[in-house]
Amino acid sequence: MRGTRRTRLCLAGVLAASTLIATPAARAAERTDGHLTDLVNPFIGSQNEGNTFPGAAVPFGMVQLSPDTGHNTGYDYTQNRVRGFSLVHLSGVGCRIGGDLPVLPTTGEVTRTDYATYAAGFSHTDEEASPGYYRVGLDSGIRAELTATKRTGVQRFTFPATDKANVLLNAAQSLHKAAGSTVEILDDHTVRTEITGHGFCRDTGPYTVYTITRFSRPFTAYGTWDGATVTPGARTGGGGAYVRFDATEDRTVEATTALSYVDARGAAVNLRAEGGRSFDAVRDGAREQWERRLATIRVEGGDPTLRRTFYSSLYRSFLAPNIGSDADGRYTGWDRRVHRAERFTYYQNWSLWDTYRTQAQLLALLAPREARDMALSVVKVDEDGGWLPKWGYGPVETNTMSGDPVTPFLTTAYQMGLLKGFEERAYRALRKNADGVPPAGYPGVGREANAEYIAHGFAPYDKSHPLAKMGDSDYHHGASVTLEYALADAVLAQMARGLGHTDDAARYAARAQSYRTVFDPSTGFFRARDASGAFTGSADPARGIGFHEGTAWQYQWLVPQDLPGMIGLIGGDRAANDRLDSFFAYDRLLADPEKTAREVWVHGGAYDYYNADKYNPMNEPDLIAPYTYLSTGQPWKTTDVVHAALTLFTDGPTGMTGNDDLGTMSAWNVLSSIGLFPIQPGYDTWGLSTPVFDRVDLTLNRRFWPGGRLTVTAPGTSATDRYVQTVHTDGTPHAPTYLTTDALRSTRTLAFTVGPRPSEWGTSPQAAPPVLK
Repeated sequence: MRGTRRTRLCLAGVLAASTLIATPAARAAERTDGHLTDLVNPFIGSQNEGNTFPGAAVPFGMVQLSPDTGHNTGYDYTQNRVRGFSLVHLSGVGCRIGGDLPVLPTTGEVTRTDYATYAAGFSHTDEEASPGYYRVGLDSGIRAELTATKRTGVQRFTFPATDKANVLLNAAQSLHKAAGSTVEILDDHTVRTEITGHGFCRDTGPYTVYTITRFSRPFTAYGTWDGATVTPGARTGGGGAYVRFDATEDRTVEATTALSYVDARGAAVNLRAEGGRSFDAVRDGAREQWERRLATIRVEGGDPTLRRTFYSSLYRSFLAPNIGSDADGRYTGWDRRVHRAERFTYYQNWSLWDTYRTQAQLLALLAPREARDMALSVVKVDEDGGWLPKWGYGPVETNTMSGDPVTPFLTTAYQMGLLKGFEERAYRALRKNADGVPPAGYPGVGREANAEYIAHGFAPYDKSHPLAKMGDSDYHHGASVTLEYALADAVLAQMARGLGHTDDAARYAARAQSYRTVFDPSTGFFRARDASGAFTGSADPARGIGFHEGTAWQYQWLVPQDLPGMIGLIGGDRAANDRLDSFFAYDRLLADPEKTAREVWVHGGAYDYYNADKYNPMNEPDLIAPYTYLSTGQPWKTTDVVHAALTLFTDGPTGMTGNDDLGTMSAWNVLSSIGLFPIQPGYDTWGLSTPVFDRVDLTLNRRFWPGGRLTVTAPGTSATDRYVQTVHTDGTPHAPTYLTTDALRSTRTLAFTVGPRPSEWGTSPQAAPPVLK
């Protein structure tokens, strides 16, 4: 019964001790004037497996030039030796990838070729980072500085006075598994490499990157190595190269390295297009690009910590996907052939199981031109290679994670108006993906369990099912895969209906109800079924099997297409609210939100996904769960839970909630902070909750958002005054707990009034988000 809300009013306001939101006096003093890049801390998430990187990049750049300390994914704040500064990193991934061409300055004779042995010590007291720039002082007395353009990384090394100032370029070692490499000294300024590797969570097919490095002045000596054998004066080798400079007077050397996934000519094209500028000019240009990106949102209010965590999250949200095409438009497709992007930029690196829930929507809002090209790039993956991707790295499929994440990713683009002129091309690819399985000769698994799902309404759990291809198997996660397929079918049905494919729409809408087939009435939770149809595994929903990186408790809310139907299965609104309260430890949360978030919700490390009956804010399966209260008549609890979860984002190296997964968790922070969240990923529904800032001004691209601006206000929002009293859109009262994309597109002002206690706003059944039929 919704009347139970009143019994909790006496607890309202107990978040006053929380540091999430500043006092009114502090708010008045804190505005986003000056350089927004000064509010970004790239070291956030570089400890405790956040797996971010502090190095230099521009928004969506092909190059992410950053130090590698020996950690699986690059940089670990607890380590104090740099093996090299390499070209390729992904923000927040959980598996080994990238790290191509680690470069390290040294002095003296070159006798060691293993970067683990010649690594240089450093201290965080002599290290700094900001968007587009990184600097560190090495124990060797050398200062290293990094910056970047879209397709090049620029390094500046300042040596102590010596006639043996070296730069080592290690082609054979990287974060991924190297399959082969070559290095060539082209002339007294230039080194070229070709590096083939494979890896990620499991071995992928091989891929090759090509680099060319141009130094600012001529070498005085050079050599190459193969294995541990260094050959002075050699121009070619398989392991790496060193180049030497006389730094007795001129102590500074600059190097620009261009990257290509196509061929050596592509690297040269990129160097000509983006090289030739001084380090300082490139650094200033990178900073200007980040200033423009960050300025798409300006906030008023919030204490310094809140503002730093917010803008740091916004920064990380713009790091990926990454440009995959060269300056001449050529790119390597998933058929391993060279193609040319015509009138769009080709992107790559698709952590879709993660990003379809938050980051895809944020980019569609703030970077729609790039988001359009990203969506077109995914369609091109199908047209070039034969099938849509699941988790793509560069030009290869990794098959990491499960379900069908590409469908809500692309239907989000459709619903946001990013596919105009390409709707049918995208739909054909999605329909093929939804109704079939890639052939045995194709490296991707697609909807691997699709035959059983279509025939019987569920993906069977079969842990013994062999891995026919690299990566994960949908059969190993049958319960959660069924929920993911059903969600994908639901949003695909909406796209089919919008395009006039009525028969398809009806078929997919019917399949979207397949979540019911894995509901076990005897436990009241979703549960895996084996190939015979029998429920299997422990009846304890915290310890059941068949859920990918989560439990039945965490996956029970992943039915955004039909929350009323799911709620009916578990006994109605009252039962659902009781279960939600238990899931979020709501009474404890009210007493101490930050402690509850850190000690009850976070029950282990970044990779502790199982054996839990509580919310896991460190991973993706239940990111939308706090917004379930919008459908159960208790929307104020969404604010309580979201604001508690936001306390997990801090401005130090441990300030991430788990892996960032190419901006997924960062985008969750940004969207939840402004009070606008995509509660039906793949569709057009945005849930509303109390913003944490007094005012948020979003500057939008007029091509996609005709008004060009959206202002969200919540004057007086604070730890004590956090409950929505009323909502107005352009001055008109707004009763629902959500907005559609069309409504958002025509809205100029979204105004919240807040108070110390819950109100009647959003509590009627008519206020709940819609069911997708």
